[in-house]
Amino acid sequence: MAMAQAGHPIRLTASARCAGCAAKLGAADLAEALASVPASHDARLLVGRESFDDAGVFLVRDDLALVQTVDFFAPIVDDPYEFGQIAAANALSDVYAMGGEPLTALAIVGFPVDTLPLHVLTAIVRGGQDKVHEAGAVLVGGHTIIDEELKFGLSVTGQADPRRLLTNAAARAGDLLVLTKPLGTGLLATAAKQDRLDDARRTSLHDSMRALNAVASRAALATGVQCATDVTGFGLLGHASHIARASGVTVRLRGDDLPELPGARELWAAGIRTGGAERNLRFVTPLADWSAASDANVALALDPQTSGGLLVAVPPAQLGEYLSRVPGSVVVGAVEPRGAALVVLE
Repeated sequence: MAMAQAGHPIRLTASARCAGCAAKLGAADLAEALASVPASHDARLLVGRESFDDAGVFLVRDDLALVQTVDFFAPIVDDPYEFGQIAAANALSDVYAMGGEPLTALAIVGFPVDTLPLHVLTAIVRGGQDKVHEAGAVLVGGHTIIDEELKFGLSVTGQADPRRLLTNAAARAGDLLVLTKPLGTGLLATAAKQDRLDDARRTSLHDSMRALNAVASRAALATGVQCATDVTGFGLLGHASHIARASGVTVRLRGDDLPELPGARELWAAGIRTGGAERNLRFVTPLADWSAASDANVALALDPQTSGGLLVAVPPAQLGEYLSRVPGSVVVGAVEPRGAALVVLE
C-alpha cells in the first residue's frame, strides 16, 4: 500500500534505478576498485574484506567477537513501513550469515525532503526499528542526509563466539548445499514496479524479504555447521562462487531443485529482466559452467536477491537435523573438490 499526499499516491520505487535488487556495485568492479587499497593486517581481524564474506569479524577476547556490517538501498516496495522492515532484515542478515546475534543498529537515511512528506520517513524508520527489535537488538541512532533519491538501511553490530563462526571459507568436499529461502525477489519486484504482479505473488515476495535469517543461522550453529553465506545482490551463482573461491572447492548446483518464489521463472519467460542480473552475468561468466542448465534456471540463479536466504554447506551427517530445524529449506547441490569451474549449474 503506497502512502498518499494531497490525494495522490506516492510511489517510492519510482526512482529506483535497479528495480528488484539492492543495486550493489558489481563484484568484479568492487574487486578492481579495491585492488590497490592495502588490506588491514591486525591479528584481531578474524574476517576482513579479502574473502568477500558477509561481514567483518573482530576479536575482542577469546570467547567474544564483534560482527560488523552495513547495507542500504533505494526502495524495492512502495509501502514505507514494509520498505523499512525489508531494508532492516537485509542488513541484519549479514550478521546471521556469520553465526552472530545482532546487538545494535544505526540507521542510514538519504531523504528527498522536497518530494516526499516526512511521515514517509517516520514509517520507514518505524518499520526498520520494529524489525531490529524482532531480532533482539536495539536501534541506537543513525545519520540522515538530504538526497535526490530515497535510501534506507542499517549499520549493524553483532556478537559471536569466535570459535563457532560461520564463514564462506569453511566448505568441504562432500558437504550438501542447503538454501533456506526461495529465489526470485529481483524478478518479482521488477514485475511489481511494472504493475505485472498479482496480489498473491506480491504478498509472497514481501513476506520472504521481511523474514529474518535468525532460525537458519542458529540451526547451523546448533548442528555444527561452519560454512554459510547469505544470498543477496550477487545472486546465487555469485555468492556460491565466493564460497568456492574462499574454500578452495567447486560448488555444484542442481537447477531444477532451485526453489522459486511463485511465478519467478514464469515472469522471466514473459520478459522480465533486471540490471542486477546482467551485472551478475558479467561477473560469473568466467567462473561458472552452466552449459547443461536451462535458460530459466540460469536466470533464477543469477537473479539479484534482496534479503535472500542463507546458502549453507551442511555435512551429510547433520543434514536431516538441519532441515528439520529450518522450515522451507531445500537441498540444492553439493560441494566437490576443486575442478575447472568454481560453480557448476546443471
